[in-house]
Amino acid sequence: MALDASTFETLTPSRFISFTIPHPSCSNSLLRVAVLDSPLQPNELPRVGAMLVPEGREIDWIFSTELGHLQLLLSSPEISRLILIGNNFKQGTLLFPRHVYQRPLQCSLHQQGFEVWSKPLLLALSPKSLFKRGIPEVPVLSYVDNLVSSMVVHQCVGMHVGEMLVEDVEIENGGEVLHHGREFRRRLRFKRMPNLIQTEICIVPVKEGGGLDGVCIGGNVGFVPDLKVLVHPYLGPMVASLVLSSEYVAGRIQNGFKPKALCLGVGGGALASFLRTQLGFEVMAVDSDREVLRVAHEYFGLEESKFIHVVVGDAFESLKKLVCQGKLQDDCEVNGFSGHLVEDKVNVKFDVVMVDLDSSDMMNGVSSPPIEFVRKDVLLAAKLVLSEFGILVINVIPPSRYFYDNLVSHFQEVFHELYKIDVGNGENFVLIATSSPLVFPARDCVNSFLVRLKSVIPEAYLNSITKI
Repeated sequence: MALDASTFETLTPSRFISFTIPHPSCSNSLLRVAVLDSPLQPNELPRVGAMLVPEGREIDWIFSTELGHLQLLLSSPEISRLILIGNNFKQGTLLFPRHVYQRPLQCSLHQQGFEVWSKPLLLALSPKSLFKRGIPEVPVLSYVDNLVSSMVVHQCVGMHVGEMLVEDVEIENGGEVLHHGREFRRRLRFKRMPNLIQTEICIVPVKEGGGLDGVCIGGNVGFVPDLKVLVHPYLGPMVASLVLSSEYVAGRIQNGFKPKALCLGVGGGALASFLRTQLGFEVMAVDSDREVLRVAHEYFGLEESKFIHVVVGDAFESLKKLVCQGKLQDDCEVNGFSGHLVEDKVNVKFDVVMVDLDSSDMMNGVSSPPIEFVRKDVLLAAKLVLSEFGILVINVIPPSRYFYDNLVSHFQEVFHELYKIDVGNGENFVLIATSSPLVFPARDCVNSFLVRLKSVIPEAYLNSITKI
């Protein structure tokens, strides 16, 4: 059925249409065109932006799904309509394992006179209101990131998160000379949040004699996880928050106790593994999706042991069950939740609770933590499982100023002091809440735990903590 050109004359919030057209410069192929209108209506004249899909990445969820398109659009809030143009792919095509992407030196669409033949198409796909001041210019953007090459190594479906994939990538390292200018990583991504990397770790090639000559994604050399460094942008700042309680943690260690951490949200397990291997914590890690945990074990180096306990369960319910267990009552109830998270009566007070949970409502953009976590009963439960000078650490992606102000207000009602670290990527910051007033001059003290912390976390993060 032919597409009616008048369809595009008006903006319709959240409308998504995709279709194919003959390739003007290649008679045997088609181009896929996707048009998405913003869920937010403009107050003034609408703005239209076009984007070229990177050649070779047409089947990537970022460019082949409506949610991927939405996140691209929301990353440019001034855009009212986003038009994506790229080589066609068959609907239902999967990101199959062993398919290797290599970034081309130049976009072939540019080489084929795209700027000339695309202009009438882009104008035909622009709303009428855009022409009130004459014939508009529709800017054409190229999607740019640090990806050099990639290969999907595993795909599966989780009960709660849905479709997910594990991919090995080579990236540009932003000027930091690592691995002689080359850097390899492993990523976990969910289809429901296609533009967001859930977990990212360093991987190193398994190769006799070392060196990176002949090493490439998709080649004959395998890779293994390197868990000694945190590369995901906000994980380093989350761990840096421990500087606030370093004197207390050092005292616990000196008295023969292992510091305890509760991680709500596991992903690939990079944070839990780092706390255990690099800082000597005993860790309990909770995630609602058993398949995510299997992937973390198999591909990201998460290992259960005497000092890493992995629990399948809902983060909020688990918190409240831990509160019950801490009271040593067999039949206690907190807001409808009862029972025990684990069988034995262990000490369930934690020196740090680290929260890395995302909102499941991706139609309104990426946000963290879920709004459910800001309920007072959940925050009280989090405070109750903390030790006397324990801290609650949360990765925050605020979709709006209102979200941020509301979050801070709710935390101030429950906790004594709030601190934050700006991650520096324009998206995340780390919120730190203390269960008691801090009595240790964190930046002035010198202790064995702080020395260890400074050896594994950039000191810039440690020094960038500010009080709210």
